[in-house]
Amino acid sequence: MQATRLTLVCHARTIAQKLARFPSNEPVELDWQAAKGSHGLRLRGTPRLMCGPELRTRQTAVLFGDRLEVVEALRDCDFGRWSGQRINDLQKAEPERLEQWLADPTAAPHGGESVAQVMERVVAWLRTVETIPGHVVAVTHPFIIRAALTHVLQSPAFNLIDVEPLSAIELRFNGRWRLRLPSSGPEETL
Repeated sequence: MQATRLTLVCHARTIAQKLARFPSNEPVELDWQAAKGSHGLRLRGTPRLMCGPELRTRQTAVLFGDRLEVVEALRDCDFGRWSGQRINDLQKAEPERLEQWLADPTAAPHGGESVAQVMERVVAWLRTVETIPGHVVAVTHPFIIRAALTHVLQSPAFNLIDVEPLSAIELRFNGRWRLRLPSSGPEETL
């Protein structure tokens, strides 16, 4: 049985992140067309490249290559009516609902997905990835990366994980998932 190597990459920075807004389908801030393929040189071999369906993940994925597979399971959380709204505004307008959402993983006061629903979707996707030998690079969202890490580490730490734009985390599957923290030396590649 060949192991699965999964590199989860967070999409490039967006204006929503810069302004502390819940995301919508906004583009990335960088000139992704000029940077097309620039990160592909960092990849060893020819990994299978996946991304979420949103504009920001597709734009970021082309930094790694042009043969990408759009995967619905990698889509961001559905934030319902909170999409595009500033978190500070919600803290003033709906503090109880925001607190409920942060405290209860099954709550979805915004009318979208709960954290528990996102977790279920990500765990189901990870089960399919377990059957893919070799290297998979998946460009996705902070919420999805947090869900994957929470599952792999079997931890309730979902709200304690910060995921920066263009950060990458590596997971390995060989009978069970493991977190791998690669060296960051100049000779390292994804």
